[in-house]
Amino acid sequence: MLGCVIHGQDDLRVAQLPVPEPGPGQALVAVRYGGVCGSDLHYWRHGGVGDFRLREPMVLGHEVVGTVLGYGDGASGPAPGTAVAVHPATPCGVCPECSAGRRNVCRDTSYLGSAARFPHVQGGFAAQVVVPSEQLRALPEGLELRRAALAEPLSVALHAVRRAGDVAGRHVLVTGAGPIGCLVVAAAKAAGAAQVTVTDLLPEALEYARVAGAETVVRADDPDDAGWPDEVDVAIEASGVAAGLDACLRRVRRGGVVVQLGMLPPGQSPFAGNLVVSREIELRGAFRFDTEFDAALELLAVEPAFDGLVSAVVPVGDAESAFALAADRSRSCKVLLDFSVAP
Repeated sequence: MLGCVIHGQDDLRVAQLPVPEPGPGQALVAVRYGGVCGSDLHYWRHGGVGDFRLREPMVLGHEVVGTVLGYGDGASGPAPGTAVAVHPATPCGVCPECSAGRRNVCRDTSYLGSAARFPHVQGGFAAQVVVPSEQLRALPEGLELRRAALAEPLSVALHAVRRAGDVAGRHVLVTGAGPIGCLVVAAAKAAGAAQVTVTDLLPEALEYARVAGAETVVRADDPDDAGWPDEVDVAIEASGVAAGLDACLRRVRRGGVVVQLGMLPPGQSPFAGNLVVSREIELRGAFRFDTEFDAALELLAVEPAFDGLVSAVVPVGDAESAFALAADRSRSCKVLLDFSVAP
């Protein structure tokens, strides 16, 4: 069967992999679609994500949906043939964070396609994968696999909005109109935000933000753009660059909330810490998600507008061209790999 394996910086290979067998407590899933995430692109372009560096070849991918094929001993779940999404995280369940109900920051979690631990956790970009059976989620009625492939990144967005607190009736600023930023727009609107303003450098990306529901879009490199708000109630930084965080801190109102969602480069990043003090701004981090995965599937089932964020579906055999397309935000938002034709 075909799979996408990253060996190092600029070394992505579509290779024949052995067909897996589910062990005790595991499910076997035939993958249909896999979404190319920003972290997948970082492994491809830089050999790592933040402080997580590649130390061995790794199957990429954590945004996967497909169909149940079967189970190993002692495992159960949706019946074979059922369309499912795969929750990519397996928290340890016993660390202080898990015990406190914050499983998304578990100190010993396993996450599909992640080099955060060694040996690395192999990912889901393969024609068939085995995962713990409790990670399967049957799709809600009416939700097709193509749209369901957005469940993982939408969960990230939902968690970030929840970290911001109650956004109902409020003005939310989102810096960065990549796939995650656009999904933050959709999540904020679903949570009742009265207005969402989005900034980015690329006009094409800003058009996707409009598709997601943004009322106002702003060129981040144009300080005279009339769309810049004087102040907002909540700001969510989704670009992963220090300039985005700076814009959030300078545009949020006194006593407002800034959520840092984008993964900043490793090492130190400058930021206007004096504003955090003098305006008593609450600066909060947002990392991955937990129960939001189920909420994401329910939201996807009732909102067809999400289809407009899928730019392209590319056969797995052309994975490198799919990655190049996903990396070019002037041409794409979310790119999916299609494993249905993988031998």
